[in-house]
Amino acid sequence: MIRTLVWLCLLMIAWPASAQWVRGTGEAAIENGNVAEAREKAREAALRDAALKREATISSQDTMKDGRLTESRLTVSAQARARHVQVIREEREGGVLRLTIEADLTGQGQCEANDAYRMQKRVAVTGFPVAEPDQGRVGRLEDAGRVVSARLGRALQAEGRVQVLNAHRMQLFGNVGNAPTHQRFDNSLSNVVNVARELDAQFVVAGVIRDMSLVEPDAWGTSVLDQMQRGIGLADTRRRFVVDLMVYDGYSGSPVYQERLSRVADWDEGINVSEGLGSDALRNTDYGRVVAGAVEAMGSAVQQSLACQPFITRIRRVDGRQVQLSSGATAGLRPGDKLHLYRSFRYSDQPDAMPELRDTGRIMSVNNVHPNFSSGVMNAQGGQVNLQQDDVAIIW
Repeated sequence: MIRTLVWLCLLMIAWPASAQWVRGTGEAAIENGNVAEAREKAREAALRDAALKREATISSQDTMKDGRLTESRLTVSAQARARHVQVIREEREGGVLRLTIEADLTGQGQCEANDAYRMQKRVAVTGFPVAEPDQGRVGRLEDAGRVVSARLGRALQAEGRVQVLNAHRMQLFGNVGNAPTHQRFDNSLSNVVNVARELDAQFVVAGVIRDMSLVEPDAWGTSVLDQMQRGIGLADTRRRFVVDLMVYDGYSGSPVYQERLSRVADWDEGINVSEGLGSDALRNTDYGRVVAGAVEAMGSAVQQSLACQPFITRIRRVDGRQVQLSSGATAGLRPGDKLHLYRSFRYSDQPDAMPELRDTGRIMSVNNVHPNFSSGVMNAQGGQVNLQQDDVAIIW
């Protein structure tokens, strides 16, 4: 019997420092009569269970201006360190040792010391459809969704902290008006998992351009009076740019981060004289600079939301004790790295439910690294723990 982890609990970011006693339970198999080794493994599992209970949480922040919602953020977070540990109960049932502990956990403000922090997670950046396509015709901004997605991908790539998979032509939302509300009962997007699997991505970034409307459409009339009012500044010639940013865990479809950015800037290109959002001419205008700033802010938000996440990669092949991974040197893997091995599990009566991870209690050591894959040796035969293709390896 092996401890089960739910995918949502793997989503990790830092908490403010504070202490709290939390109870956790862990299990480990007693092999070859080695109770001490089983006790240590069960203790580690119990500590991890307690840490996830302590800090698996969802936080949100809304910003209002003039009575309007201008910014909204949602983050799933978890991170903790044990200061004191007390064993409450130890049980043995068959060949399994179960340990219940209470730990004094302190939240950490930073995660730079984590092994996963140095890893480059694979991030797929999908298209940003426009919720109101008619708004794109004003100024010929029909290319806005493609341009925003492409610029976000380039911004993330320039930082060099994640591996970017460009999927600008791929859209997660069939009904843009309701995005991102096409979710399962567990608040996860059903098609994210399919996209992530197809692209072999750990995370999927998506978005929707909600509003590119003119603040005062009548200001752009063709009459002499309209032109005079624009010329002397009596007309409101600004244009809105509102975009929703979403980051999803590719293995479960669960949201990691959500934010709405709302901007407004002078639109001085007239109604139909723009050459598109990606043009050099528009890039040097007030509106173009505001859009660029919003994309830069989204890039920073994605980087921050993923920095403390564990590094997860799929298992390509298992042959005895040999394990091959779908990530290599480009992800930051190096010879000697240790990865925890997990079975990906779904209940037969809930095939569409969020997958769970079952800790095999085994660790592999990487000994061969190639650009896009790597291999190593685990401390058991794969058949003993039923490890197979499409299970996962994790660096915490």
